[in-house]
Amino acid sequence: MRDISRRGMLGLGVGAAAAVGLTGCGTALGNGPETGGGSGNGSTARPARPLGDGSTSFTGKQPKQPGKPVPLQPGETPPQFVVFSWDGAGDVGNGLFERFLKLGEEHDARMTFFLSGIYLLPESKKRKYLPPNNAPGASDIGYLTDPHIKSTLGHVRQAWLDGHEIGTHFNGHFCGGSGSVENWTPAQWKSEIAQAKSFVKEWRTHTGWTEADVPALPFDYDKELVGGRTPCLKGQSNLLPTARELGWRYDASSPGGLQIWPGKNGGLWDLPLQAIPFPGHTFEVLSMDYNILANQSVNSTKAPPANYPAWRKQATEAYIAGFNRTYETNRAPFFIGNHFEEWNGGIYMDAVEGALKHMAGKKDVRLVSFRQFVDWLDVQDPAVLDKLRSLGVGQEPVGGWKEFLGEVAPNSGSGSAKGSGQAA
Repeated sequence: MRDISRRGMLGLGVGAAAAVGLTGCGTALGNGPETGGGSGNGSTARPARPLGDGSTSFTGKQPKQPGKPVPLQPGETPPQFVVFSWDGAGDVGNGLFERFLKLGEEHDARMTFFLSGIYLLPESKKRKYLPPNNAPGASDIGYLTDPHIKSTLGHVRQAWLDGHEIGTHFNGHFCGGSGSVENWTPAQWKSEIAQAKSFVKEWRTHTGWTEADVPALPFDYDKELVGGRTPCLKGQSNLLPTARELGWRYDASSPGGLQIWPGKNGGLWDLPLQAIPFPGHTFEVLSMDYNILANQSVNSTKAPPANYPAWRKQATEAYIAGFNRTYETNRAPFFIGNHFEEWNGGIYMDAVEGALKHMAGKKDVRLVSFRQFVDWLDVQDPAVLDKLRSLGVGQEPVGGWKEFLGEVAPNSGSGSAKGSGQAA
């Protein structure tokens, strides 16, 4: 389930010559929360209309969503958006999916789960997966056991009912060799996406399980899927034309961005993982669990336990330092990438939980999904977004927010173009 990334780009400290180197949905998103019906406890009280083979169903508006987003007013302080996202989003019985669903409920935090499609495909049916430039059924991540497919379905279902977003991490996670995603054409990405969607939309056909065995997923994936993150943050340039053709709204695959306000790339909002301070070092690290690990234990996921307490503290403080830098200055959104893994004794999961608890409840902080964030971006004045993009990393607005955003001259709408956001 991990993104083992290129050491030069992701494993090493960013810009360094190292050897190894929502809570409270107030007016920022709208005028208060909308429940959309349903209890969010996984019950089937919501009326459902089966789709396709019954693997998914239309159950109406998603529960636990914020109110309609509204534009920033002149002189208003921007919210501090934070997006916690999860690559793979499969359950292997380690309790991590449940742990973070519970944490999200406790702190009114919404997240994005980038589901790997093959996690809903039984290994006995793996040859139904035809990965571009690879043999039928091939995958660089393992297929789940049938019990774990069932538990993954249950957790994904619960996640959506709890208000989280279900995106995609595609399928086979190919990061090296001739079959790597970085070599795929736009047409091959189209095939990969179609298959990822089919595994979500047709798991009943592939498993033979009935409604009595496993309830349907409570959403229409054709409408739900509006963004993703590629394996190892590779292949974005050829993915974007296809993603735009499919009507996606954002992509989270840029291989290393900065803590600045995003723009668009290829017609989609470009929402990269970001370089953040790395305590004890002069270089920075990417805001993803595995990339912190790569700098601490040289890619080893089972280093000597004696290191764990100091590394846990360092990882937690890295996330908090990244948050504090933007929260106290340019208010750029903060994006964090994670995996349901117990690397190095689970210290990175502890770090994510500690960081989330530190951020939750602070004034103006909104813990949201990527989809909720782009909902907000899409209603903003392009001139205001351009003004926000003029602030560099850790740069405070001159004269404070009231003066900086007090009177923003209209422009030609370049906030809807590529803007100054990071591009792959």
